[in-house]
Amino acid sequence: MKYRGRQLRHELKYIITYPQYYELLGRLKPFMQKDGNLPEGYLVRSLYFDDMYNTAYYQKEAGDFRRCKYRIRIYNNCRDGIIKLEKKSKISEYIAKTDENITPDEFYALLDGRPQFLLEGTPVMQDWYAAMRTKLLSPAVVVDYIRDAYICHEGNVRITFDKELRAGLEFDILNPALVTVPAMSGGVLVMEVKFDDFLPRHIKTLIQPAASAHMAVSKYILCRKAKDLYQRKDFLP
Repeated sequence: MKYRGRQLRHELKYIITYPQYYELLGRLKPFMQKDGNLPEGYLVRSLYFDDMYNTAYYQKEAGDFRRCKYRIRIYNNCRDGIIKLEKKSKISEYIAKTDENITPDEFYALLDGRPQFLLEGTPVMQDWYAAMRTKLLSPAVVVDYIRDAYICHEGNVRITFDKELRAGLEFDILNPALVTVPAMSGGVLVMEVKFDDFLPRHIKTLIQPAASAHMAVSKYILCRKAKDLYQRKDFLP
């Protein structure tokens, strides 16, 4: 399904336990290919931005039908040198993502509130510039987790398991020593199921019953709350 020229994908999220996770791995591995070369998964670190009214936060909490998020993402502490500037749009259970690579200097310019270079870039970069200038978009929280991912070419299915969710206390995602705090109970993790137009029947069967209850879980919200709670405790007498 396409919307305004962009491919829309289904996105379903679930909170599952570790016993469910290990059971699912046993079911999925014969039918899905592991995405990535690291057997233990890979580190995903994202700096999310929000406006002066925390619109992305409150829209997610309210379950708004249409919303978008702005984030800058790296993998494995940016050992590959790739920094992704992203805009993720969501319409009901459909998502679309646009991105562009930026340099470390450009990342720090955005961190300092200097987005002028975006004007000369691609449409997603210009979209970011407009949001920073008109909505006063600024850094909100760092979201950190280990991702274990599997793919199935039929239906373009991608199932990810996001473990050890943590919230950054500062905003410099290029700092490998960034201090983070736990954002989720150690006994659970987030499973995401993404696909294009259909979810193959055998995959749908395999992820049951762990996927029996679709939840509106947001790693961004969980990390915002964890960071706020930690900072409030830090100021208590």
